[in-house]
Amino acid sequence: MQPSDEQPRASAARGLFKTALGLTASAVLLGLGSRLTTSDSLLNLGTPAETEFDLRSDSRRLRASTTALQDDPVWGCGLLGKIPGISENGEALPETQRFIDALKLSSSLNKVVYWNWNLAPEDPLTADFLFMPEVWGSGVVNKDWVRQADTTNFEDGHGRRSPAQMANIMMGMNEPDIQGSCMGNMFGKCVKPCDDAARNSNDCPRAEPNVNLPPAAANSRGMCNCWEHSYATGVGFWSVNGCSALQPLPELWEQEPGCIGRVMDNWKQTAAIAVSKGYKYLTTPLLAVYVSYAEKFIEHACDCHNGVCGCTDASCGCPAYVGLHFYAFDCQPESTSAYVNFEARVKEIGQLMEKYPFVKGAIVNEVGMLNCAGPTEDDPICVPDSGSYPAKDGPDFSCPVNDELPNGLASFVTRILEIAIGVKTSDGRPVVKSFAWFNQDREGGTYNLRLFNDDGSVNAAGEAYMEVCKNWKALQS
Repeated sequence: MQPSDEQPRASAARGLFKTALGLTASAVLLGLGSRLTTSDSLLNLGTPAETEFDLRSDSRRLRASTTALQDDPVWGCGLLGKIPGISENGEALPETQRFIDALKLSSSLNKVVYWNWNLAPEDPLTADFLFMPEVWGSGVVNKDWVRQADTTNFEDGHGRRSPAQMANIMMGMNEPDIQGSCMGNMFGKCVKPCDDAARNSNDCPRAEPNVNLPPAAANSRGMCNCWEHSYATGVGFWSVNGCSALQPLPELWEQEPGCIGRVMDNWKQTAAIAVSKGYKYLTTPLLAVYVSYAEKFIEHACDCHNGVCGCTDASCGCPAYVGLHFYAFDCQPESTSAYVNFEARVKEIGQLMEKYPFVKGAIVNEVGMLNCAGPTEDDPICVPDSGSYPAKDGPDFSCPVNDELPNGLASFVTRILEIAIGVKTSDGRPVVKSFAWFNQDREGGTYNLRLFNDDGSVNAAGEAYMEVCKNWKALQS
């Protein structure tokens, strides 16, 4: 029997009905659900020709929205530091999975961001994680150490296969805008590497990384041996080949042209390697304080003159994101103006986005609380236990309940993340695209900032982090 004229039309309508179901589900996920009103719904498909035209239009809009989402993702909540409850083969215990599932809700990629100042994870992760690699130093990255972007089952730092996904963003050098400090038992006291004079006169005390050791002193000029056993907070601590100053990076833009050229040439070579490995995005250096440093870096990397840039993508080393770290002091974020200063810094990045529209936003990937009163806002390096609320006297070395933190550290976690999510440019674009908490115990002069108890359960600060992360999309709408 030959099909009647009605059968192909009915078949076409069923096919369009299935297509519409898929489009409706996708549209809801992409925030397009409001377009599919009752009059446009599957109960009112209209004639096949009209419906097919409408669905093609919706499909084009959907593809455009999907492309925009891929080109400007919200990376969402993440952290650095060891996560309990994940096995060597990448399986999470129920409590850890509960934490992971909450953080995933903040991300347009349905992943949890993780990083560790390195090119690959050291600790086990699950398939729910997106690892963001960083080139910590100012030299050219070793190509053999860079994993392929957008892959899974890559080798982690111990040679194990990781089920996590390698991100397609490569992050720049760590805190070049301040001199920083040597970590461990000389934190806040050793702020320079030993020069030739100190080494030749045997005046170069050796720092140890263990924060539980008795405090030790640097030499009279604030120098120590930070390379043998310990390590520095950031690359601003170190010398750079081709630069005459002992610590050239914090004042890089005032150094001799050859020094600036060496640093930027190293970065461009690193960027070329990253692009060859499939990385689509780069960040500026991860800054401790000065957003103005990022602006200068962008102008040099992207060949910008009078607001016009010669290159605006990763191929020339041009960053799409500004990297930022932030710490409050002494469990007193109100009286030390931490909230005000953080919001101002994020807004400054928003202004940079307006000046250079190819800058997509901020990767705020190291946030916490320093265990000291803080010498100055401009130099967040200080001697631990020197403030009003020393960690040694606090509950589990963390922040106690006080007038500014009615729920202890959890109060700070909630407020600082809500500020980050809420800042927008003057034309309504969210500024912060990723936020990572410093999930460490008294590292780098901090309090115990872990989001988990010793038994692997999520603590109060962790619950606060989960709650705000779950509401990221609502808070940013």
